[in-house]
Amino acid sequence: MTAYPAWTPASRPGIVPLHPFGFGMILGRSFTALRHNPRVLLGFALGVQTVAYIVLSAAIAGAAIASFSRLDTLVEGSDDFNAVMAGSIALTAIVALVLGVAASGLSVLVQGVVVAEVAHGVVAEKPTLKVVWRRVRPVVWRLIGYAALTFTAVILVLAVLAGIVVAVSFALLPVGILLGLLLALGCVPLYLWLATKLFLVPSVIILEGTGIRAGIARSWRLTRGRFWSTLGVLVIISVAFSVVAQIISFPLSFGASFLSTLLAPTGAPEPGAIAGFIVVQLLGQAGILLVQCIALVVQSTSAVLVYVDARMRTEGLDQDLAAYVEARDAGANDLPDPYRVGVGRSIAPLQPWGAPPPGGAPHG
Repeated sequence: MTAYPAWTPASRPGIVPLHPFGFGMILGRSFTALRHNPRVLLGFALGVQTVAYIVLSAAIAGAAIASFSRLDTLVEGSDDFNAVMAGSIALTAIVALVLGVAASGLSVLVQGVVVAEVAHGVVAEKPTLKVVWRRVRPVVWRLIGYAALTFTAVILVLAVLAGIVVAVSFALLPVGILLGLLLALGCVPLYLWLATKLFLVPSVIILEGTGIRAGIARSWRLTRGRFWSTLGVLVIISVAFSVVAQIISFPLSFGASFLSTLLAPTGAPEPGAIAGFIVVQLLGQAGILLVQCIALVVQSTSAVLVYVDARMRTEGLDQDLAAYVEARDAGANDLPDPYRVGVGRSIAPLQPWGAPPPGGAPHG
């Protein structure tokens, strides 16, 4: 008898094909990948961000009430009143700043979970949150450290620039104002350049297990030759969700003002007007929070896809992923992590998006 190999079904497709992507595919799949595993992607992001928002709002409100309530015992306009007012404003601002930084740390965790889940989705896997967290947990403090590093760098740069502007303004106010405008305009391209070059750092830290310094250097290299396309993805997603947030917030703000006027035409703080105002504001914040969560998921997804595409073009990651999928679907166990197999490997690089191949011949 002639032995024939056993039939095996074709490997199921992942959220993207296992070959280098185009700009449109990265942008489009960044939005549609959310449907692959919404319970992990959107569910985790919405849960974490909601808890952070509630705790942050309650803590700031508590600090403001506790500090500003002391003004009731003082005479308005007196020196003590002004001193307590200034101290209350400063205390509330400090509490908001500290808790805001803590909340941004939670956003980093959400980004880490999205990166790990999308990496599984590329090879047609739909992991649970427990499996995803197992991949993120070893590098959590590196992600938080990177977020703290970038936040500190931004604060230091802004503080130095503000100090320069204030010093010049004391000497000559018009020159100080002009210098401030020029520095503000100069910070925009600097921010976009750094944000693009560092766009892949979280993906590198999570998928390759590198440290912060190595992750920054790696992201810098992987975005080389892909700066404008990466910047395009970053800007388009950011602008799109900013517009959506404004579309949601504007009518709700207008509705809150209209409802307050309708229920309290004389300006008296009636219970019905207060309740209606609170309900409208809560609905608006819930809508904006949902948009922010989706934006965080989509932007994190786009970073993973840019990372995967960059490695496909320079390190042959598509071959490693295809070999992993084929071996896994054939029943092999204990396979190595395909994202760590060929890290730093050198192959003949493919051309950047939109560039004609050498000699005009298409890629095979």
